[in-house]
Amino acid sequence: MSDAPRDPGTEPATRSGDAGSRIAAELREAILDGAYAPGARVRQEDLAGRHGASRLPVREALKMLEAEGLVTVVANTGAWVSRLSLAECEEMYQIRERIEPLLLRYSIPKLTDETIDRLERLAQQMEQSTDIEQFLRLDREFHLSGYAAAETAVLGGLVEQLWNRTQHYRRAFTRVFRSEGDRSVHHDHHLLVHAIRRGDLDEAERVLLGHIRRTRLELARHPEVFA
Repeated sequence: MSDAPRDPGTEPATRSGDAGSRIAAELREAILDGAYAPGARVRQEDLAGRHGASRLPVREALKMLEAEGLVTVVANTGAWVSRLSLAECEEMYQIRERIEPLLLRYSIPKLTDETIDRLERLAQQMEQSTDIEQFLRLDREFHLSGYAAAETAVLGGLVEQLWNRTQHYRRAFTRVFRSEGDRSVHHDHHLLVHAIRRGDLDEAERVLLGHIRRTRLELARHPEVFA
């Protein structure tokens, strides 16, 4: 172990960075879980008090989430959970329609039988679930697990960011399809598992594209979600 003296300026910065990352992770989870609605104020003093931290790591956390598109920070004013217009949400869903099938194509050849079995169980659990938040957690695990074997430099991170930014509106869509008794989402999940198990890349891409497009079209039918 080196006996060289440590730069006294690096340790507080490191601690602040660690605290900022921790606060960002917890705030991100709270936003995705629906604890903050789009447009809700995020008060720095509340975050600092809750985490026993100074304002510096809180500001760093907000910068991280602003870079991800989850938070909007207005200088000398405050921070709010980002909200999407219908046009913005449609654009993000159209991007997802094009890039998620490609990510799935990269991933399928490397998925293990164990992972595919897990996807099948998740599809069954979603079909049986009566709780919206549980469904959303299972749905997220289902899709991101299906992509997880892909080795990409950019695509995987971009897909996850788009998932995070559209999370609230996916929650709204889930309420809609449940209230209307629509079972097509579950049908898509089972078709997707079957295509993945067969290694049918073209069919898996086709099913996934239609699955994402259906959500986009249903959200467009309910502009009140974006009011």
